[in-house]
Amino acid sequence: MSSRKKRQKQTTYFVYLLLCKNGGIYTGITTDVKRRFAEHKSGNGAHYTRVFGAVKMLYAEEAKSRGAALKREHEIKQWSVVRKRRLTKSSSA
Repeated sequence: MSSRKKRQKQTTYFVYLLLCKNGGIYTGITTDVKRRFAEHKSGNGAHYTRVFGAVKMLYAEEAKSRGAALKREHEIKQWSVVRKRRLTKSSSA
């Protein structure tokens, strides 16, 4: 392993889904789920959650890298609300 690889700090990324006041589901990525939810709740998150308000963290999953998190986020954003809700229900079982 190169010395550059050894020096790089491993950062854990998460893909998360939030329930909004309008019943919509917001999908994003972060390195700190609790901090990011607090930002959304306080109005300092994404434009969508500033407009529609974040109510509840529904789901979070760990990704292997930032790139993997971005790919998974994009994949989930293509899904219907019904499919997103199924994902959140399956994680609570």
